[in-house]
Amino acid sequence: MNLAKMGLGALNAAQYKLKTAAHNVNNAAVEGYNRQTVLTQSAGAQPMGGGYVGRGVETVTVARSYDSFLFKQLTSALGYGAALKSYANEISQLDTLVADRSVGVSPALERFFASVNAVASEPADPAAREEMLGQANNLATQIRETNSYLDRQRNNINAQVTTVVEQINSYVERINDANQQIVKARASASQHEPNDLLDQRDQLVKELQQLVGVTVFEQDGNFNLAIGNGNLVLGGDTVFPLEATPSESDPQRIVVSLVMREDSAGNKLSIELDESRLRGGQLGGLIQYRQEVLDDVQNNLGRMAAGLAAAFNEVHSSGLDLHGAEGGDFFSFKGVNGLEEAARHIPSVHDIALDNAVTVTIANANQLTAEDYRVTPRFTGAGVFEGYDITNLTTKVVTQVPAGATEYPAASDQDLDGLRFTFEPNPTPLPRPNDFWTVQPTRNLAGAIQVEITDPAKIAAAAPGTGESNGDVGLKLAQLQYDKTMGGGTMSVTEAFSQIVNRIGVASQQNKTAMKAQDSLIEQTYAAQQQVSGVNLNEEYINIEQALEQYRAASRMVEVAGTMFDTLLNMR
Repeated sequence: MNLAKMGLGALNAAQYKLKTAAHNVNNAAVEGYNRQTVLTQSAGAQPMGGGYVGRGVETVTVARSYDSFLFKQLTSALGYGAALKSYANEISQLDTLVADRSVGVSPALERFFASVNAVASEPADPAAREEMLGQANNLATQIRETNSYLDRQRNNINAQVTTVVEQINSYVERINDANQQIVKARASASQHEPNDLLDQRDQLVKELQQLVGVTVFEQDGNFNLAIGNGNLVLGGDTVFPLEATPSESDPQRIVVSLVMREDSAGNKLSIELDESRLRGGQLGGLIQYRQEVLDDVQNNLGRMAAGLAAAFNEVHSSGLDLHGAEGGDFFSFKGVNGLEEAARHIPSVHDIALDNAVTVTIANANQLTAEDYRVTPRFTGAGVFEGYDITNLTTKVVTQVPAGATEYPAASDQDLDGLRFTFEPNPTPLPRPNDFWTVQPTRNLAGAIQVEITDPAKIAAAAPGTGESNGDVGLKLAQLQYDKTMGGGTMSVTEAFSQIVNRIGVASQQNKTAMKAQDSLIEQTYAAQQQVSGVNLNEEYINIEQALEQYRAASRMVEVAGTMFDTLLNMR
């Protein structure tokens, strides 16, 4: 039995333990580092005359303390937490804006209707008329400014989506590089794992998860990555980059597209990803906020503006002003001839000329919803035109419009939810199966509302045949603060805005509650993960002391072996 060899084996094992413990201590504060442990085993024994005598110790490998289940739990919790935080950053600002009772739309509505009441009480009072006109302009300004804030927030989200997409692409590239380094490291030492490279790759995945929800598939030691509805962004050693591009259905909206390949001319061939599937991480939070809150609030604010203008104009037109002239529109919308022309519809990008094929007007503001629609031509399997489909993008309910009696592609007008859809017969070019029109009836109305009247004397407060001092129509105008003139006769103008405020408040509170619960979950999951993988400095100190004692003992063993060998050499 070679005692010196056994001593050297023990020395090597002790050295590995000392170096590994030192490595643990040095990386204790490094994010994503997993504690490493030296695995040793008996070198076996050999039979001797007096029995089996051990051969000492041998080092098997250096392993990291890692639990894949806990790691996945932690990354998932962090990703959802990042989404909630991103959502909170946006909604907290909006909540503060609309909930302020001293400025904004809500107090402007109250002051406006108070001024209308004053004119109804004193129709001939010039001061009351001046005040009403001033409060009307203030109300229109507050509605426009609130809409402008929503537009700025939309533009800010567009910019953030662009930045996050660039960051995601960078992380995917780095994970791909880490994959390649790990493959090379395993090839050079097939019996050992490159622990630090594995930690670095896991940390990259964890940070990527805080940008967007990602699914990881491990194959042959490589991480493959997918987002959304299983769309690969990293498969093998191929990276499929993301792009931030204007949406095909709404150029004002920056969406995420997946670049599949480039053609021979270098043009990128990409597909627009389904936003409803992009959840988790900062990107998921931004998209979810835009879908659930921003779009809804801006549409509802526009619907409120339409309801206010339509109801007020209808009553005002029935009265007489101080000159005995019939009252006209009190409110109007900038850029259009009337409310009926204010609906926004966007043709698909295939051909801008298709804008003339479908026309959408507002027929009844009382029946308007806060929802968007998509119009698509409908064909049989043989390619025969059958009419159009109008899809409510919120409820997914499809209304089929039959083809008209004339030749393709004529179709009958369709009234739906306060809108009138008109289909041009034989437009140029003809619609094709992949064409569509996105209809956002109320999206831009709040940004366009204005007061049409500039002369206080033209406020029509008197009923016909009663004289200029009569305020009967003024009383009807004031009553509009409470009359159910919106939502199919279910709510008033003030109730419509209160609903907007309440929705934002509820969503904000739900987000705060979810963030609090998620922070607690992250803390618990992190503690559980660190219990397995974290570095305990006190424990490492003990490990160092034990390894040091082992090293001393092994050194003594080598020294004894040398002494025994010298004794043999000195024998005569």
